[in-house]
Amino acid sequence: MTGWEEFTLVSKPETPFKIKYTDVPLSYYTSILGMPGLTAYAGFYEICTPKKGEYVFVSAASGAVGQLVGQFAKLMGCYVVGSAVSSEKVDLLKSKFGFDDAFNYKEEPDLNEALKRYFPEGIDFYFENVGGLMLDAVLVNMRLHGRIAVCGMISQYKGVHNLHYIVTKCIQMEGFKVFNYYSLYPQFLEATRQCIKEGKIVYVEDIVEGLESAPAALIGLFTGRNVGKQVVAVSHE
Repeated sequence: MTGWEEFTLVSKPETPFKIKYTDVPLSYYTSILGMPGLTAYAGFYEICTPKKGEYVFVSAASGAVGQLVGQFAKLMGCYVVGSAVSSEKVDLLKSKFGFDDAFNYKEEPDLNEALKRYFPEGIDFYFENVGGLMLDAVLVNMRLHGRIAVCGMISQYKGVHNLHYIVTKCIQMEGFKVFNYYSLYPQFLEATRQCIKEGKIVYVEDIVEGLESAPAALIGLFTGRNVGKQVVAVSHE
């Protein structure tokens, strides 16, 4: 965690770690092999406790975390649907990341009905990235003893009214912070790197050049302009 700067003085030398593998792009250590990757790994395997054949829904599915959750779920043998903010991202989820299906939530007048269409038998596990109206609709469509891993709630300006389903459907809903799972990093790194080498996992980064591009790139995150992990390349040296 540093500032937007070309050089950083690190006051706590125990904070950085040495990069072990250089046979992948170094930018991967800010994304698939860094905090977003570990977030997906911990949220899916530790919070979800997935089983083969389960029904999995991922919101903000084309983002830095969501695209990995969906691929982890497919490797587990789950049925996976994701939501995204544009038709381009929906196509990416199905064609590149291997999701069974996906939809543009902005084109759905009724999210409850949309989820019923994609999950007629209900949702076993929901990886929560947005909150608000999406969470409200998901709660209605969860199966008995479903699980929700709460990674983020970026749209939480909208109220949630269906929380009573947590009781009636015996839903386990757990928030988590990736910092509490850093002990898993070595096993996560080895497992994920092997999947990358074998082509079982693919990843998309949206890289802009130069520190001067950082403000516009940040603003783009809130309009869905980026595709995949947003990276600012400060220097290639």
